[in-house]
Amino acid sequence: MSDNVVPTLPTAEPIRLIDENGHAVTGEQTAGFAMPDDETLLDLYRAMVTARRFDTQVTALTRQGRLATYPSALGQEACEIAAVKSLGADDWLFPTYRDTIALLTRGVSPVEILSFFRGDWHMAYDPHEHRIAPQSTPLATQALHAVGLATAATLKGDAVVSLAFLGDGSTSEGDAHEAFNFASVWQAPTIFVISNNQYAISVPFAKQSHARTLADRAIGYGMPGFFVDGNDVAAMYAVVSAAVDRARAGGGPSMIEGLTYRMEAHTNSDDPTRYREKTEVADWQGRDPIARLESYLDAAGVLTPELRESISVEAEDLASRTRDAMNETPVIDPLELFDHVYSTPRAALLEQREYLAHELAQTETAPGGHA
Repeated sequence: MSDNVVPTLPTAEPIRLIDENGHAVTGEQTAGFAMPDDETLLDLYRAMVTARRFDTQVTALTRQGRLATYPSALGQEACEIAAVKSLGADDWLFPTYRDTIALLTRGVSPVEILSFFRGDWHMAYDPHEHRIAPQSTPLATQALHAVGLATAATLKGDAVVSLAFLGDGSTSEGDAHEAFNFASVWQAPTIFVISNNQYAISVPFAKQSHARTLADRAIGYGMPGFFVDGNDVAAMYAVVSAAVDRARAGGGPSMIEGLTYRMEAHTNSDDPTRYREKTEVADWQGRDPIARLESYLDAAGVLTPELRESISVEAEDLASRTRDAMNETPVIDPLELFDHVYSTPRAALLEQREYLAHELAQTETAPGGHA
């Protein structure tokens, strides 16, 4: 692909390098993108297997009442893992509340990730250490932040790229359109990865937009748009990597739509049987991103039984450590509510902190207290 891509409409069919049966794709459907090498594909496979085992473990912990809520990304691993693996160490990720496995893949520990969903901290990891902004619960707000950071980096002369995850529902928000427009006007090195999982909670894509694809919107903002098979991790990696390289070289932003599917409920409080059929879910189970890559690697003789077992053991070890961590009762200091609000605390905030400290002291010294 050329570094200077003239904005055109995305392909009619999603870009694909590995089909649903695990066979390599050739011809027009590749849109000129090349298959990643075997080492990269194995790395993507290992990350997806690990992420799925983590996701299923966390879903189980939520059902057991260990966590307040959890939005699963089961079935969407290819979109998330490919995007994260395409970034450099100094690039920034701007995730949504559903992108937990992206954080895991970028090196955030399970305890730091799940503190958010357990209600211990709003964000327990250091954003500067991992180059990850806070997981955004309000839809699309992180897209504007991604553009702002990337623009600031450009003004400073830093070759930093930002990548913002969005869901299909998020693209209906005004913040998303503002982010797309500012990114294009300023030629910010920002990649917008839209994980189109077919539903904005219970609203299907057909009731959200009449556009052919969400990636079609890119041409209206003057940026390249790509429509990709979001369950083909090879295609997602190839397309996102090219967009990252182009952005870093001064080629501006890109919009990449990965067509995928949310296998689990929106969150543990949702009942998806009320708005989608079991046959639809079963159809998408046949397009599983991990099984697809596994079939390809098996046929290529790259994924040996010993290696597959080793990866499975690593994933189970992570799940075990995650269970153990969530079985421990966290030690939380309520006074931490007042930390990191202002660099120089305001008088009213100090007064509130003193009031709470006094109440806590009285509780601890009262009969039945915890002093």
